[in-house]
Amino acid sequence: MSQIPFDQLSKQYLEEFLAPLGEVKRTLEIPGESKFVDIYFAPDQTRSINDLGILGRMIQTSCLLEPYRNAPRRAELRSCLLKLLWLQEDARRKAKSENRSLPDVELPQLWILAATTNQPVIQEVGGQIDSEWLPGIYFLPKLFRTAIVAINQLPEIEDTLWLRILGRGRTQERAIREVLALPRNHPRRNNTIQILANWKVKIELGEIEGFSQQEELMAFSQAFLEWEQVTRQEGRQEGRQEGQTALVLRLLTRRFGELPEEVRSQINTLSIEQLEAIADALLNFSNLQDLENWLSNHF
Repeated sequence: MSQIPFDQLSKQYLEEFLAPLGEVKRTLEIPGESKFVDIYFAPDQTRSINDLGILGRMIQTSCLLEPYRNAPRRAELRSCLLKLLWLQEDARRKAKSENRSLPDVELPQLWILAATTNQPVIQEVGGQIDSEWLPGIYFLPKLFRTAIVAINQLPEIEDTLWLRILGRGRTQERAIREVLALPRNHPRRNNTIQILANWKVKIELGEIEGFSQQEELMAFSQAFLEWEQVTRQEGRQEGRQEGQTALVLRLLTRRFGELPEEVRSQINTLSIEQLEAIADALLNFSNLQDLENWLSNHF
């Protein structure tokens, strides 16, 4: 069985998170070059990204996202920078052909998401902490529009949670447990748990290259159990709703004959509570108009 690097799962995670917020392109080919960007993101300015913490702040402008589970080497950093410069130059050419200006602030930004980092390498590329950002984020000189995010150095606060999921070792384990501790109605919780459960299955099947951290695997297992429980509950709820809908439709058909398609469609969208209410009310319906009036008042 062929194995895939864990970085591929990081790309899947980022794509799942970012797809509702703008245009996501995986393995985007660099124009004129046989090189590919891991994740290219262009935000949809009509969508809110306030609930993503520091990740939301990072993706407010078009950007390249390059995740690394191991500390990126010098050659890998050079390759990332080369891809960024090619994309920036392509953006300039397009702007020129359209006879419009392109300020530097509108050029794509590069975010290198490193689960762990080599501090001497960060120093060699001129990485510096910006007081307006959190510790663990190292900005290269402004000319390059690039930052290295040392995920293992990020403070363990709510704003960094969605980045720390891409960490390793205890950093990732604690982030997974924080996701599990979120309220069940949290908008990001269930989707994230589903992604983690999928990772757990791939890890246990031996499809992930170089994964052996027992603590992380235990956290992944807890996420999988949570997802499995939610799935079973949803399945029972869905089965109950389908059965209730079928019963109501059968009772109404016996009473009034074949129902109009619009009425059937409305009933198919009723909640469990609404289905129970209409089951109680249908004995008082004298004709189809009574049913339609009830639906218009309760829809």
